[in-house]
Amino acid sequence: MWQHTQTNGIYSLNYQLSGIDNGTNQHTNLRTLLQRYVDLLWEPGSHKYNVSSFIGELDEILFGAAFSDFTDEMLDRLIGALRKRGNSNATINRKLAALSKLLRKAHKMGDIRGLPEFQRLKEKAGRIRFLEPDEETRLFAAIFEKSEIYGRFCIFLIDTGARLGEGIGLHWQDIQGDRVPFWLTKNGRSRSVPLTERAALALQASDRTRRGPFTSIVQAKFRAAWNEAKQEVGLGAEPDVVPHILRHTCASRLVQGGIDIRRVQTWLGHQTLQMTMRYAHLASGDLDICVPILERAARTETK
Repeated sequence: MWQHTQTNGIYSLNYQLSGIDNGTNQHTNLRTLLQRYVDLLWEPGSHKYNVSSFIGELDEILFGAAFSDFTDEMLDRLIGALRKRGNSNATINRKLAALSKLLRKAHKMGDIRGLPEFQRLKEKAGRIRFLEPDEETRLFAAIFEKSEIYGRFCIFLIDTGARLGEGIGLHWQDIQGDRVPFWLTKNGRSRSVPLTERAALALQASDRTRRGPFTSIVQAKFRAAWNEAKQEVGLGAEPDVVPHILRHTCASRLVQGGIDIRRVQTWLGHQTLQMTMRYAHLASGDLDICVPILERAARTETK
């Protein structure tokens, strides 16, 4: 709010934003907190890079303002600005999750005094795109032509449901026979999954002198090769055909094959069942057994 006082005929004008101190309590800002705690809160990898970008964007929206309390009003301001930028609720939730984690750490360490109340925004249940078998065949063939290791990496991802960073971060010493553990996960919870025959072969063909079967892969170069192959096989116009579609395809095949949602949740390493429930509709064929029961009941009623 605007405040003004008159001293000896001279006006002294002060401007104060709600939730942002003007005096000695201007302790820190988001970018400073990120620099202080990013290495403690997030493991190296693509997720850490994304988080840094998210916090940088939020700090930009606040004009780098310093604060000692992060208020609900400041949080509302961020949400409003992100919506004006065209961010969906799902995207906003991801950015605010990073903000919440950073602010909770800062509060615990005494850098800030007050925290806002974070509430997850309702997300739309959009259509999940996954690869049909013929699409997989064409796309993988095009990728193999560009790079043999990229092709094997795709096979590994689609049959394990691993994220890109999890697959690249896999080390030889961690592989346990026909199972692979994923330690560097998005939610910080490790998991272990069994290998299909072709996924095992994809690992075995990798260079043993490297730290891991796919540690030589650079994500940016892999994505560039993916996009070129995608164009070549006629999928260039589909924005959802990104490398993450391999994880969706793995989940979809498990559900369509009759695996229960809880097991799929464990396989993918989802923190909440709600995330896995996005695939539940693919198991709708299981409901077919309900029809004869209803038909028998209907015939009984008409007698």
